[in-house]
Amino acid sequence: MPHGFEYPTFMGLPIGMIDDLQPGQVCVLGAAEATPYDPAEASHSALAPGAIRAASKLFAGQLKQHDFDLGRTLLTGERKADWLGVDIGDVRTRPGDAAGNRDRIASAVERVLAAGAFPLVLGGDDSVPIPVLAGYDGFGPVTVVQIDAHVDWGDVIRGEANGYGSPMRRASEMPWVTGMLQVGIRGLGSGEAWQHDDARAWGDRIVTAREWRTRGVEAVLAERPVGERYVVSIDCDGIDPAVFPAVAMPTPGGLNYGDCLDLLHGLAQHGSIVGLILAEYVPERDDPHRLCALTAARLAAVGLGLMRGV
Repeated sequence: MPHGFEYPTFMGLPIGMIDDLQPGQVCVLGAAEATPYDPAEASHSALAPGAIRAASKLFAGQLKQHDFDLGRTLLTGERKADWLGVDIGDVRTRPGDAAGNRDRIASAVERVLAAGAFPLVLGGDDSVPIPVLAGYDGFGPVTVVQIDAHVDWGDVIRGEANGYGSPMRRASEMPWVTGMLQVGIRGLGSGEAWQHDDARAWGDRIVTAREWRTRGVEAVLAERPVGERYVVSIDCDGIDPAVFPAVAMPTPGGLNYGDCLDLLHGLAQHGSIVGLILAEYVPERDDPHRLCALTAARLAAVGLGLMRGV
């Protein structure tokens, strides 16, 4: 795994190597793209991993302070940052090498899991979750929890089966994915009715943004079996564009920052989070202060803490 950077790493974590990972650590890795629809153009979110890392620098020196979003302190006593985890840099990707991108991303995730660590993947567009989830082959059953405005159960789009419109359908074809929960679905753009019918027939639990507002996290998670292992995929357009406008397909409504925290905490209490993916942040659409990047970095920080169990 290459180290194409020196600083900033995510939250100031030390640069690491997969071969040196310790059980329980969180391993941060970036993936600019997996399968773009246009192999001649970089993903619209290709610059997101670096932008999220840069935003995390704003709080990297405060990890021994109490984190009210996490509910505890990330680093206490003599623990150093490498106790939390390491940043191994970005998987090498190229827009014109979709198959190679998927292989490299899946291989990296598989090796992280084999070391007993948990991946925190900074994407990249929403085709990145496909190879990330492919890397869980051999890990055992997982439930995918997606925050998104869109159902993402497309099949072949523009001649491509692995693009950003199809990650949940591709996930459903993986035998180790045994459950699926999608939160924040709303508006138009989620495909024709047959896609939603296929999703529900498979067993996907689709929770619209309106239902989430009415019922809340406790009622939604009460429907799930206790003790599941969750891979959380946050498509940033699942967040209300009033909070997070820097996405390719903004859709009014959705979850706010507190809703995302409630879901992450609820999952950690109901089962265990064994992976987190952040996708579909578009830095070019952020404001000059990069507040969306900061929001993404804070969600990733809380997810890291919950995976590490601090």
